[in-house]
Amino acid sequence: MLRINDAITLQDWELTESFMRASGPGGQNVNKVASAVELRFEAARSPSLTEPIKTRLKRLAGRRWNRDGAIVIQCDETRSQARNRDIARQRLVELITRALYVQKRRIATKPTKGSVRRRLDAKKARGDVKALRGRVGDE
Repeated sequence: MLRINDAITLQDWELTESFMRASGPGGQNVNKVASAVELRFEAARSPSLTEPIKTRLKRLAGRRWNRDGAIVIQCDETRSQARNRDIARQRLVELITRALYVQKRRIATKPTKGSVRRRLDAKKARGDVKALRGRVGDE
């Protein structure tokens, strides 16, 4: 079980971990040990999450959300399988925690008449200053 907060806990059947060999430097260790982790969370089928949370999660996950409705998180940062596993689980927790937050809707407002008037007056004054620049005539 993976605990997100007091109200949300993910069950073991919702999470699947597979291990593979990591790429990059590491010498003989890379060739022998399957230290990279691929964590798969069945988000679309999860009874722990409500539909609005799933919608926000899908938007936040981006490419990590696949056609099956699962979130796939890969980690091969360290040479330790256990550490990579912890990092992948932590990333999932952070992603779901971000999906729990509902952004406030922005309410469009009009500028006040006074602010519109002040802006136009400032533009007019600036235009007058620029109009006075230039060559002096032959008068």
